[in-house]
Amino acid sequence: MNRRHLLQNFAALAGAGSLPAFADNSRIVLGQSAPFSGPAKELGEQFKEGAMLVFDQVNQRGGVNGKRIELRSMDDGYEPERCAANTRRLIEDGVNALFGYVGTPTTLAAVPLLTAAKIPLVAPFTGAEALRTPFNRFLFHIRASYNDEAAEIVKQLTSVGITRVAVFYQNDAYGQAGLAAVTTALKQHNLAPVSQGTVERNSVDVAASLTAVMAGKPECIVQVAAYKSCAAFIRGARKAGFLGNFYNFSFVGAQALASELGKDARGVVVSQVVPFPFSGLTPIAGEYLQRAKAAKVDVSYTGMEGFVAAKTMVEGLKRAGNDPTPANIITGLEAQSQLDLGGFFISFSGQRHAGSRYVDMTILTDDGKVRR
Repeated sequence: MNRRHLLQNFAALAGAGSLPAFADNSRIVLGQSAPFSGPAKELGEQFKEGAMLVFDQVNQRGGVNGKRIELRSMDDGYEPERCAANTRRLIEDGVNALFGYVGTPTTLAAVPLLTAAKIPLVAPFTGAEALRTPFNRFLFHIRASYNDEAAEIVKQLTSVGITRVAVFYQNDAYGQAGLAAVTTALKQHNLAPVSQGTVERNSVDVAASLTAVMAGKPECIVQVAAYKSCAAFIRGARKAGFLGNFYNFSFVGAQALASELGKDARGVVVSQVVPFPFSGLTPIAGEYLQRAKAAKVDVSYTGMEGFVAAKTMVEGLKRAGNDPTPANIITGLEAQSQLDLGGFFISFSGQRHAGSRYVDMTILTDDGKVRR
């Protein structure tokens, strides 16, 4: 090979960023595509911060089976096309597994790629049914589904006599999944949404939605959108004289929404899919709280979910053995039939990749706090 060809080959390797992960037996590379810019960036940042509390400690102790964990994160701005491009790059780089994707439309864009490559995706930050049915052996869900969350929300609403429920939702796969979940839950009580309004992804233009939703004279409004859109809608509804409560799915990011709303947070309820992280009511919460404070990381539900996801990922990697190929990681994850993370349980099998159905309810306060 002549000198020109050698230089071309070197340039090609440099442009690729790194050699494939499988070429380095000293580490396990996990690939993540999530929003680290744009209106949903706090979700990506908080999830990653929570996960790194686990991965950093594991690495300080020598890694998993002697291999360090590297989380290679790429920004997709909560846009499906960017997520798909990131996923192609991560697969080409030879990651051992994918981890912690954020959002329904983005994750859906990645599924055909990771399925074709036979690379598992662990802990996508979404509860959409489209990612659970039909069963996909390459997807491992840590959190409860949106159907589970909607059922709990509607149960609470109907228990206090509320029957007029409106839905404000994002005009994409996430919003449609949430709308379908709420509609199904209401139907179980012989009810249906009295009005609906939509907002485009990564937008705060909610004027038309406000008009459409208020026309139904709702007693409460269920929101299925990212936190900035939800905050804009809440402020607009309050100015329009709406006095009822708002109910949000966990994806909104309770702390992000509370911070965005400030004093306007009163009367906002958020369903949650991991234990309360702001006190040590459970062993897993106490561990997360202790590590977050030591690392000077802000505590949040999204961070707690990243923490839980990372601990589940580590247990799967341990069971994958000394050769953490994608196939062996799948086998290792499926071996966790009753994993106790400290009062929070994950259950996987060869036929079940939905690890938890845990749902709790919290309320935001006007001092920026999240209360049970």
